[in-house]
Amino acid sequence: MKQSLEGKVALITGAAGAIGYGICEVLLENGCTIVATDLAGERLDTFVKDLDAVVPGKSMGVPLDVTDPVSTREAFAAALNTHGKLDMVIHNAGIAHVSKLVDMDIERFQMLEKVNVDGTLIVLAEAGRRLIEQGTGGDIVIMSTKNVPSPSAGFGAYSATKAACHQLGRIASLEFAEHDIRVNMVAPDAVFAEGKYKSGLWELVGENRMKARGIDEKELHG
Repeated sequence: MKQSLEGKVALITGAAGAIGYGICEVLLENGCTIVATDLAGERLDTFVKDLDAVVPGKSMGVPLDVTDPVSTREAFAAALNTHGKLDMVIHNAGIAHVSKLVDMDIERFQMLEKVNVDGTLIVLAEAGRRLIEQGTGGDIVIMSTKNVPSPSAGFGAYSATKAACHQLGRIASLEFAEHDIRVNMVAPDAVFAEGKYKSGLWELVGENRMKARGIDEKELHG
């Protein structure tokens, strides 16, 4: 049985991708109003148009760079100025990199730290402040990964930074509980695509995975 989310407002970071589209689609179908955030540009603009085709008039797009506290603060302010409240924050923004440890480019590793770790802290801090100020409780969901409890070779940068992201979520659940703010983590395995949106992580590893199994993309999705 679907739970009605009519009247609820959700802000989603890193929305304009496969997982983000799936999240937004389900929320819209259950009556939620969506604030879809991602880096500014045509991708975000197109994404919001696609959401409007699912349920007209219930989505807005707001540029947000999770590595920038000012950008994050302004995005939350825009959502609150438009809708007057926030009920849910879903932190989905993140990036991946595939490399063995002995070949790891330190600058690339640090980029994952900036997005996956710093970005999580920045979003959690802003979400916590806003929801605490609101005084009505709320929900925060962090997109973790199965690579936290079960990492794979070649995923050192992604696994390590997502583990830090996951741990920040656990700390937030303790610190925000007294304000009736629930914090949960979701740990998906491989997500190939949702609608026309493909997974950024799968684009990095998909071709080799399919070759290793002797299948093509059509067979994979089947």
